[in-house]
Amino acid sequence: MATAKMSRLERNWVMYDVGNSALVLLNTSVVPIYFNSLLTAEAGSGTLVVLWGSAQTVASLIVALLMPILGSLADYAGNKIRFFIGFFLTGLVCCLTEALPLSAAAFLGVYVLATVGLNSSMTFYDAMLTDVTTDERMDTVSSSGYAWGYIGSTVPFVACLALIFGGPALGIPTVVATRASFVITGIWWLVFTIPLIRTYKQRYYKEREPGAVMRTLRGLKGTMASIARDHRLLMFMVAFFFYIDGVHTVISMATSYGTDLGIDSAQLVLALLVTQFVAFPSAIIYGRLAGRVGTLRMIIVAVVAYVGCVLFAAFFLRSAVEFWILAIVVGLFQGGIQALSRSYFGKIIPKEHSNEYYGFFDIFGRYASVMGTLLVSAVTALTGRSDLGVLSIGVLLVVGLVILLRLPADEAVAGE
Repeated sequence: MATAKMSRLERNWVMYDVGNSALVLLNTSVVPIYFNSLLTAEAGSGTLVVLWGSAQTVASLIVALLMPILGSLADYAGNKIRFFIGFFLTGLVCCLTEALPLSAAAFLGVYVLATVGLNSSMTFYDAMLTDVTTDERMDTVSSSGYAWGYIGSTVPFVACLALIFGGPALGIPTVVATRASFVITGIWWLVFTIPLIRTYKQRYYKEREPGAVMRTLRGLKGTMASIARDHRLLMFMVAFFFYIDGVHTVISMATSYGTDLGIDSAQLVLALLVTQFVAFPSAIIYGRLAGRVGTLRMIIVAVVAYVGCVLFAAFFLRSAVEFWILAIVVGLFQGGIQALSRSYFGKIIPKEHSNEYYGFFDIFGRYASVMGTLLVSAVTALTGRSDLGVLSIGVLLVVGLVILLRLPADEAVAGE
């Protein structure tokens, strides 16, 4: 297996994916169902898809606004790990806070802060990729991160499910067991983050200088101009803006959409658990195939698959069986498209400005998430049909695909 040949730093970098993916899995499966129970208990009924989509939009917007400036500051020596730790701790504290007995509104607010902490830490984590490995190994290491993240996250998740579904038989109310799952997940996240914090060294950086903040603000304009002049980089970022929308929206809205259709919650979380197991070998295979046929080509294959997933969800997803089918297919491509997008971008940017560029990369990704979840929420609210809300993001995926097809061949990318 590829991880057997990894350096200690590469392994520790991969382990952070194992830690944070546990919270990502909990957020996309158990948390929407738990929030819906709070909403129903207080109001009798609630527009779950609209509220959940709005919360995702707010969290994504905050991260997208913060990352360019903080990302540029993080490129100064020693800053990357400081920002990473700060946002990680913010997410961790909020994750543990979710275990408290909160109202639906308070829970949603804490969830937004936890999501901001999680996603922001992952932006700095992504930028660490250029420090922990080489261009030649980026596809393999990045894919291994997602792969081990998927399989590793199932360990605390299974423990949480056992507690949630088996708790009543032991006299533990379901709501108490669900709250305990936030503590279990938070501890798991912490344990797998400590090794990276202890061993990470920033190899590529800008030297510290007086007036760094003002220089950073002025430098952002120069970075945007550099991106605009690099035709390949600009086209990829625009394509990424559109196609990652579908990826993030399918991941973040799947459980709330299934709940809205009336699919049993146990079926939803078990299907998403299967997604993790399918995604583990798929992400590793994707990384290896990228080395043979090209990173860009494999990204295109995944985008086409996601177009099919959106169409299937909108027109055919009505029962638990169909949700299982969708979960398995998504698992085949989910890790691959995220991992290769991260590594492809890392190959075509200047390494000493990696965090600044990944900050802009995150803007494109987060604003895409804003647009996707906002579209789903708005179309669902206007039409009263969540299937049309899901269908609305298909256009964005197609636009991204068209732009990807116009990019230079993989052979033109250094390190391919």
